Amino acid sequence: MTRKRGQRFELREHTADIAVEAAGDSLEGVFAAVADGLGAASCDEIPDETGDRFSLSVTAENREALLFDYLDELIYLRDVRVELPVDHRVEAITHSDDADDAESWTLEASARGVPLADIDAREVKAVTYSEMRLERVDDGWEAYVVFDV
Repeated sequence: MTRKRGQRFELREHTADIAVEAAGDSLEGVFAAVADGLGAASCDEIPDETGDRFSLSVTAENREALLFDYLDELIYLRDVRVELPVDHRVEAITHSDDADDAESWTLEASARGVPLADIDAREVKAVTYSEMRLERVDDGWEAYVVFDV
């Protein structure tokens, strides 16, 4: 089990895939913990001092879709930037309803991009909705996400 202040994650075996079970004191904390789990699923040892921080923003129609789209964006950015996103910080998650009763959830986050040339990374192909769980619990939030490897 890996812990950061207010959040934790564990990698779980899942048939031919890999799953991340995570918890956080806040919704932002659990999103960051799942993203850290994605990084851990991709690489056993992440260097502490390489890579620059970058920001990202994601919008979706509900919380679960926001988590999916956030993780999907991280995988996309890994491929485009040729960097593994690590040390995730989710600064804010906001929710709004517009006049047409459409929901909108937005996430503002940052990560450190470690050049893939500096690490021995495994390819995580995609995030899946298979068995995805995101729920409020007594002491914060829990999530379970399966990745296709």
